[in-house]
Amino acid sequence: MSKLPVTGLVTGAILFVIDQAAKYGIIEILDLDSLSSERSITSFFNLRFVPNPGVSLGLLRADSEVMRWGLVGLTAAIAIGVLVWMLREPNKQDQVALGLVFGGALGNILDRVRFGYVVDFADLHFGAWRPFLVFNVADAAITIGVLILLVRALLVRDKPRAGRDPVENINA
Repeated sequence: MSKLPVTGLVTGAILFVIDQAAKYGIIEILDLDSLSSERSITSFFNLRFVPNPGVSLGLLRADSEVMRWGLVGLTAAIAIGVLVWMLREPNKQDQVALGLVFGGALGNILDRVRFGYVVDFADLHFGAWRPFLVFNVADAAITIGVLILLVRALLVRDKPRAGRDPVENINA
């Protein structure tokens, strides 16, 4: 059995706490808890409460309890897959990326269980142009984690350790 991926697990736990603290702050401290609630932070960034009953880009909207719990099950299955990958991943950079994805997934799962939707609040815009939908800390972490994994997989190749057969590294 390999060593526990402490780096990834700690990253995921920290991200989960930050995500939930941010959502608590939006709803309970800033009292942004309706679609008409908005706070302008800068000329290009607002805090705006948006309940998201679907997944990315508004896909798979959970318009019923069956769909809601189906999305909880689907995202939980994905989170378990990410956790299994993290438990087997020896590379610390990949563990961090997987921790971001795992912690973000857990944060959004908890929202869906508690509220029936994911709490989104970060509204980045340049005038009327919005390059992103309203998002949250968990969404940003998942996106960053996936991008790190893609960049590392496509552009960064770990060098074989001295004295090891390169073919052996492929199978390792």
